Amino acid sequence: MKVAYWPGCVSRGFTPELHGSVAAVAPLLDIELVELDRANCCGAGVIAEHNQELADTLNARTFALAQKEIAEGADMMMNICSTCQGAQSECQERLDASAEYRDEINTHLEAEGLEYQRGITNKNFLWMLVEEIGLDELAKKVKRPLTNLRVGPFYGCYIVRPVERIGITEENPRDRYLERVIETLGGTVVEYAGSQKCCGFPISLMQKDTSMRMAGQHLGDAKDAQADCLVTPCPLCHLNLDMQQPVIDRTIGRNLEMPVLHLPQMVGLALGLDPKQVGLGKHVVKPTAVIDWSTSVVGAVAA
Repeated sequence: MKVAYWPGCVSRGFTPELHGSVAAVAPLLDIELVELDRANCCGAGVIAEHNQELADTLNARTFALAQKEIAEGADMMMNICSTCQGAQSECQERLDASAEYRDEINTHLEAEGLEYQRGITNKNFLWMLVEEIGLDELAKKVKRPLTNLRVGPFYGCYIVRPVERIGITEENPRDRYLERVIETLGGTVVEYAGSQKCCGFPISLMQKDTSMRMAGQHLGDAKDAQADCLVTPCPLCHLNLDMQQPVIDRTIGRNLEMPVLHLPQMVGLALGLDPKQVGLGKHVVKPTAVIDWSTSVVGAVAA
């Protein structure tokens, strides 16, 4: 499968281990990545609050770049950031709803010879695993089952709401996909209250203390439920839950020591990649310091 690949901003800056782990995992899943290296920030919902037309223009440009790759043989567009998925889905909904508005937006793209045409399939890596690759096929590729690894799913906001826009249905229960992937990889799903709540990142610049307490509540709930780690499809959630964890510890007066994995890191481990290949040493809370990934949890790679 060939995809027009949008890594987003954060994975190429603050969380390069996410970008790197996707590059390492994709060939194992028979996914060919055609990176949209000229694409721009999705706006993360923030730009749209101040200038909706600008946000829609930015995302229409990314969609148009992806559509050029699709015209040349890519199957669809793929992203690895649930915040991008949410923000882009919102913009696409507006663009596809009105030909007049779409034409207006396209006037801003003319100088680059780009044009967004109604309708593009844009899926987060999580959705790709379930809907395109399939869990049965994913299970066949597992070389190092995540035996005895207790994993708490953390979706964040943008990939589970609003339900209709995100496309959550009985046929595609996308708000349960993380649990299904964890189980397919051999891990044990840990249920806790905060798995689909906001991590606090959007208010971190305005209400730092509140943001840290929100994140601390989720991390603490997962720890109390005896999770070994969390896994998230959102690099912004990862920034708040992992990078800020020392601040969170001081804020709530608790030593959490809770590793937070990017989704492709967890997939890569189960598919036989070693911790270094998926960048586990680059986290603030080093998963390699908390869990012996090579022996006590996931065991050896199957021959």
